[in-house]
Amino acid sequence: MAQQYARIKNIAIVAHVDHGKTTLVDGLLEQSGTMGERYEKVERVMDSGELEREKGITITAKNCALYWKDTKINILDTPGHADFGGEVERAISMVDGILLLVDASEGPLPQTRFVLQKAMERDLRIAVVMNKVDRPDERILEVKREVEDLFLDLATFLGKEDHYLEFPMIYASAKHGWASNDANNPKTKTENLNPILDLMVSDYYPSPRISEGEQLQLLISNLSYSSYLGRLSIGRIQRGKIKKNVQYTLLSETKPVNFKVAAVQIFQGLGTTEVDEAFAGDIVLIAGVESVKIGDTITAVDRPEALPRIKVEPPTVSVFVSVNTSPMSGKEGEYLTSRKLEEMLSRACLLNVALQYSPTDDPKVFILKGRGELQLAIVFEEIRRAGYELMAGRPQVIFQEENGQKLEPFEQVIVDLPNNFVGVITETMGKRKGKLLNMAPFSEGRTRLEFEVPSRGLISYRSQFLTDTKGAGLMSAQFLGFKPYAGDMLGRNNGALISDRTGKTTAYALFNLLASGRQFVEVGEPVYEGEVVGEHNKTNELNVNVVREKHLTNVRTAGKDTNLLLPPIPKRTLEWALDWIDGDEWVEITPLYIRIRKKELDKTKRSVVRKLES
Repeated sequence: MAQQYARIKNIAIVAHVDHGKTTLVDGLLEQSGTMGERYEKVERVMDSGELEREKGITITAKNCALYWKDTKINILDTPGHADFGGEVERAISMVDGILLLVDASEGPLPQTRFVLQKAMERDLRIAVVMNKVDRPDERILEVKREVEDLFLDLATFLGKEDHYLEFPMIYASAKHGWASNDANNPKTKTENLNPILDLMVSDYYPSPRISEGEQLQLLISNLSYSSYLGRLSIGRIQRGKIKKNVQYTLLSETKPVNFKVAAVQIFQGLGTTEVDEAFAGDIVLIAGVESVKIGDTITAVDRPEALPRIKVEPPTVSVFVSVNTSPMSGKEGEYLTSRKLEEMLSRACLLNVALQYSPTDDPKVFILKGRGELQLAIVFEEIRRAGYELMAGRPQVIFQEENGQKLEPFEQVIVDLPNNFVGVITETMGKRKGKLLNMAPFSEGRTRLEFEVPSRGLISYRSQFLTDTKGAGLMSAQFLGFKPYAGDMLGRNNGALISDRTGKTTAYALFNLLASGRQFVEVGEPVYEGEVVGEHNKTNELNVNVVREKHLTNVRTAGKDTNLLLPPIPKRTLEWALDWIDGDEWVEITPLYIRIRKKELDKTKRSVVRKLES
């Protein structure tokens, strides 16, 4: 297949979570004619994963390609959540420019700064799209100044003032499919997204930077799988060209491996098309080599020169992962052996360079490390949906030691919330060792707070934050670095209600325990000794009988047979459970249930008095 375009542009679209990246890609694909006339419109078409559609966020970076005028544009849609920052770092290794989206109301947030700094460090060309300018609470002029200040701050910090003091800015509403170049009237609605497409193919974005030479050099930046072709290696050709049925060399962290290319594919629209050869600058998919990892280099056999491996920020959170040892193991899903569990963790780390795993002294338990609770929860959710059972412990931050001093990760936290919740959030952050750095009015009736908080203080806090602000608050965080240990703190304020025996819960027992705290289990649900069935309304733990039945007598008394009404039980999600548990508890994860249990099930062998965690 011959090339049908004169030029190539490789561009990543990056932004903070929920600023509209995937919606913009939808509009660009549709308006460029890439989808075809028979295409049935689907919202967030790039979020193809089941979990991505359920949660409404992008989890993995994805490629697509569109054609505008005489140019092929390879677009990478990247995650916006801080936990998936490794995906962003991996994606921008394949591009020469980025399109930075900023919400016209929220402005630049921590992840905006993170992706912008990574782009500047790689000397990528950057343009800005201010999205959602038609929001009723837009702050276009203020946000424009905030973006300019952010560019100046980062450019000064990195010593790149000459490169980034001027940049194009386009105003858009990706949801409604229009964009404008008019800085004087940014809310003037236009007909289409052509200003963005024209900018992408203009000389502002350079053509791919390629190395001189005829011999192949290709860095693997992603992996995929085809039921027909097997494992697929994805990367950008840095030098030379790659041809089907030709032998090349894979340079890994161990020994070089020679292999024959079984297939070469390039991106076209949302899919791929097979070609006989591809050239420097294009992003390709290669079949024919199985033992490949992200960061490896494919080169010519007679000139094996490796490219620098992809490096990402180190993990900041770890969690113990175990085979399911609960009394109900194997009853609700396929029992997951330690060997199979290790295979699944290894596969997750293979596909995501920000994840790491290692064994422990206990052959049933492993340690999984990542960027945050959400990233780890996604791994467990995928294993669960495959029909397996496992257990996960409380996420813990990864400490370091320097010159005999204990260091822990800190995060910059930005909170936007209604004015009447400022007091309660400031007080709660103080209890979690947070330091208030800045407070300023944000928009009418809202305030923006900036804190510096130990990462430990944010574990188990996100769900409480939504409760404290009645769902009206927005919180985002960015890793700052390692600083001196801030001191011990409780994992959560309240203790647990723990079942003291095995059986099925009864309405009579649960009704009589309502005064003790919030309950997690439904009537008729099987429980076992040591399972956490609720949250105590006091600091310490409480062993309770939730399977007790009402004693029957032959005396009928008025009021004894009234119907027992119990409050609704919120759905137990994996993210909620990982947020809630303490260090002496496991989350039991099966295809049917999410349970919380004590590591020590026997009530006679554990104390009900809780201690501070380090």
